[in-house]
Amino acid sequence: MANTYTQLFVHIIFSPKGRKNVIPPQIKENIHKYITGIIQKRKNKLIAINSMPDHIHIFAGLNPEQSVSNLVRDIKRASTEYLKSNNLLSSNFYWQSGYGAFTYSLSQIDNVINYINNQEIHYKKKSFYEEYLEFLEKFKIQFDKKYVFDV
Repeated sequence: MANTYTQLFVHIIFSPKGRKNVIPPQIKENIHKYITGIIQKRKNKLIAINSMPDHIHIFAGLNPEQSVSNLVRDIKRASTEYLKSNNLLSSNFYWQSGYGAFTYSLSQIDNVINYINNQEIHYKKKSFYEEYLEFLEKFKIQFDKKYVFDV
């Protein structure tokens, strides 16, 4: 083939160290804009982003030259530096070391966007911990509950 054609949609989820409620609503927009810039600078396409006090959801079209692990590493590193240097969060803020990444097909995009945009509604019904375990189970990922999150 003369050219490369891809369609790679990934839903990324991660939380602050210890799953602490440290992302206040008043800085959500700043975090989202900054992370959007990181994603776009690396030639990925942001589709949806939303955060809650204890975690963040990012849905993006992935550039095939960019690995998910490198993208998440870059997002965490740069956003942590941004948040600390602008005094938006405390100096001891860190993202948890791990993350979840789940792929979707084109036909599922609208459902994922709606899910991410309506986070506030979901968390009236269940905690982030419960939701995250459901993702792991839904995608048939083997895990041990005691190692899912840093404490």
